Amino acid sequence: MEWLLTLLTVLQIVSAISVIVLVLLQQGKGADMGAAFGSGASGSVFGASGSANFLSHATAIFATVFFLSTLGLTWVGNKKTTVPGVLSGSTLPAAGEAPAPVAPTAPNVSPASPAKNAAAPTPAAEPAAAKDAGKPMVPK
Repeated sequence: MEWLLTLLTVLQIVSAISVIVLVLLQQGKGADMGAAFGSGASGSVFGASGSANFLSHATAIFATVFFLSTLGLTWVGNKKTTVPGVLSGSTLPAAGEAPAPVAPTAPNVSPASPAKNAAAPTPAAEPAAAKDAGKPMVPK
């Protein structure tokens, strides 16, 4: 679906630029009077009235392409993705489905309070080897 969005965006930009250029190339209504008195418009590639017809038809075609690409971008942009089992636009499960179970969490017990935590060893219960673990070994 991303390729369609990219295609429509490129099509809209190209058609918008084309419409702008074609409108700027067209002569106004007052320019026809100058052509009637021989201002040189009769010597153009399309003739005296041929360029006006070509440019106006091309403008109409590119304006139609611009309009259709705008409608296509609107349709693609407003299309909602649906997830099976979830109501459209809602985070609630659909009717008849059970919600997902939530795993219970263990209560927080701070290690600083040995009275509440009976599993913590007392300092007197340490073996003698553990007391001497930090001392360097010197042969006797």
